[in-house]
Amino acid sequence: MFCDKPNLKPLTDAMTHTPSLPSRLLKSWGDEAVVYGTASGDTHYLKPLTLALYQTCRDHPGFTSTEIACALATHLGVADTPQLHELTEETLNSLRKIGLLESA
Repeated sequence: MFCDKPNLKPLTDAMTHTPSLPSRLLKSWGDEAVVYGTASGDTHYLKPLTLALYQTCRDHPGFTSTEIACALATHLGVADTPQLHELTEETLNSLRKIGLLESA
């Protein structure tokens, strides 16, 4: 498994967390959700992978992208592959870009 190889470097060493401001409302239905930004009025749909990643960041502030990908593989019951780590990094960047996550 990718997570068990300590000599592999994560795609980024930056830690990630959800913003501490209560300026977002989250409503989930099963493994999907929408997030409404009360300040901006923006609404964002979170598909299952994105929601699982967002919840992992919320529940484990300070996790690196590698730790998040490992947690996602376990949570979603999928293979821990380099492709999952790349998808995790891309999703983290997307969530940072829309302001749902911040780098620690």
